[in-house]
Amino acid sequence: MTTIQAASSEAIFIARQPVFRPDSTLWGYELLFRSARTATANVKDGAQATASVIADGLALATEGMPAGPRILINFPEKLLVEDVGFALPKEACIIELLEDVTPSKETLKATRRLKDAGYTIAVDDFFGQPSLLPFLELADIVKLDILELDSDPKLVRQAMDKLPGRSRLTLLAEKVEDNGTFQELRDLGFDLFQGFFFSRPEIIPGKKLSANEITKLQLLSELSADDFEPRRLAEILQSDPNLSYRLFRYINSVGFGLRQKVTSIKRAIDMMGMLQAKQWLRSALMADLNPAPTGGELAFMAVHRAKFMETVCYLSSRRRACVPDALFITGLFSLLDAMLGMDMDEVLKNLPLDDSIVKALRGASEVHNLLSLARSYEHGDWDEIGRQLVDLDLDPDATDRVYAETRLWAQRMVCASSGGGSI
Repeated sequence: MTTIQAASSEAIFIARQPVFRPDSTLWGYELLFRSARTATANVKDGAQATASVIADGLALATEGMPAGPRILINFPEKLLVEDVGFALPKEACIIELLEDVTPSKETLKATRRLKDAGYTIAVDDFFGQPSLLPFLELADIVKLDILELDSDPKLVRQAMDKLPGRSRLTLLAEKVEDNGTFQELRDLGFDLFQGFFFSRPEIIPGKKLSANEITKLQLLSELSADDFEPRRLAEILQSDPNLSYRLFRYINSVGFGLRQKVTSIKRAIDMMGMLQAKQWLRSALMADLNPAPTGGELAFMAVHRAKFMETVCYLSSRRRACVPDALFITGLFSLLDAMLGMDMDEVLKNLPLDDSIVKALRGASEVHNLLSLARSYEHGDWDEIGRQLVDLDLDPDATDRVYAETRLWAQRMVCASSGGGSI
């Protein structure tokens, strides 16, 4: 999530969700806007100020991302008719008409202006409604709400049959929540997929960890131990030329502002500090665990959860009971089942951890509540976030800022540690 300030000093929050192709490679992201503590992008500024908010928000939300992914941006009716879309680059951005935009004379004219100017138009939340037909005539992309159709292939097919000009449309299945549904929809001919199917474990029966995976899990476990010695970190890095190269590239990047290049592992660790060096190595190991196309996104989510949970600990009124490093580890390991295609209990057998972390990963501790909060932010579930912040006694604005700042931290960390993967 990214936080920016509108001209009226009203905070605007932005979350993002990935969109994948049928081969599970990353196609782009949808940006989800929320204004103040409401659940929608209820922007009250004029067209020019609102355009500035969206344009600035786009820059912040995509900072650190590799070039190429397309960006879907939600447009409520007000923004559409005020021609705010023209503030966005048409090569990268797609205008997504939200489900509550009605096809009136004004909205259809506004959509036609964008279409004629070369913008790509997406229509959100279609599940067969005749009322959306006027927009569908102008659409390039149609998003079918799979949950609204009960994830039933028969109902999905019926909705697809109601689309005019099906052959010219790109079909995007949204709210795809499991791998089985993803595979069924892919067989039905969908072009794009959005949802959290990629972050749920697809258990592979009888799977055994490879020697390479076991080695990485052992290193992750070793890095998490209380008695871990600094000299051991240098030994690990020196034994792997690939990791050493990536470390030097990271520390010699623009963000460190160094006058001379660092070519010594010891000096790199000294400059980063033990904590950041450990976090970098953990991020690198996570980025290497899953070579599948979705692996980069999973690694980013895991590292972001880790840094968010670690940092938000300092905001809690119960922070004396918080152990920041334990929270970092919990967030980092929370997607290992999805990354390895194994049940979490099976993964934990190969990863000896403190009991508090194990309980959190199994959903049986207060720490798990912070993990649930991170998941709600990922989904852009604003109402649930509000309830969880009250239960956790966290300041909403401060927590939003932490989520935005740690997203950027994770973006840079995973890009550097993975060699610029698809995040």
